[in-house]
Amino acid sequence: MSEEDIQAGPGAGWAPWRHYGAVPYRVLVADDDRAIRESLLRALELEGYEVVVVSDGVDALATARRERFDVLILDVMMPSVDGLGVCRVLRADGDGTPIMMLTARVETSDRVAGLDAGADDYLPKPFELDELLARLRALLRRAAPDTAGGPVQRLRLDRLTVDPGARRVWWLDTEITLSKTEFDLLELLVRNAGIVLDRATIYRRIWGYEFGPESKNLAVYIGYLRRKLEDAGATGLIHTVRGVGYSVRSA
Repeated sequence: MSEEDIQAGPGAGWAPWRHYGAVPYRVLVADDDRAIRESLLRALELEGYEVVVVSDGVDALATARRERFDVLILDVMMPSVDGLGVCRVLRADGDGTPIMMLTARVETSDRVAGLDAGADDYLPKPFELDELLARLRALLRRAAPDTAGGPVQRLRLDRLTVDPGARRVWWLDTEITLSKTEFDLLELLVRNAGIVLDRATIYRRIWGYEFGPESKNLAVYIGYLRRKLEDAGATGLIHTVRGVGYSVRSA
């Protein structure tokens, strides 16, 4: 991330204020690297966000519990308590605030660890500021309440029930706990049951932008979602169409 990146303007058509008033979104940044903390502080404030920065996991956890934030950006490798630990504790507390993990670790197993901890997105270092901002906007859009009005009809596929309004999922009488991203992905697939959705479409609909062809983010989320469904007894719902994408259909 360079000084030129820091001076970049906001994304087209985006204003970092909540729909219900001219109140900026609040972002907590936790990273033990001072240069990254200060760069993100300047960049996000230039974009119009209200930003709080801390340097370790203990402060991150205390601050997240004490104050309200719209999104958390956590470095994985922090002293005292690492980012994964912070994420796990907050999720155990019932805190559903969107969480983006930053890390120099790029292996698939590391991404899985982040998702297992309850993170909604995972950005490897070094990263481009534009990509971080795009991912941040996508997280905030997905977390925004649906104010279209009227009851939201439940979706059903085989013995799977998806409640978009309550953001809850059941297989028969067993409730399946999903992160925001996992729920969004499952809802998209169930709404298009029997249709093969290509990777580019899923990335645009769920993350708000396209990843490169080498990205494994979607495959990691699909794998994690499959495991959660299978643990509840829902086997064989998600199908991979090699070279194209994914679909769901009755087992």
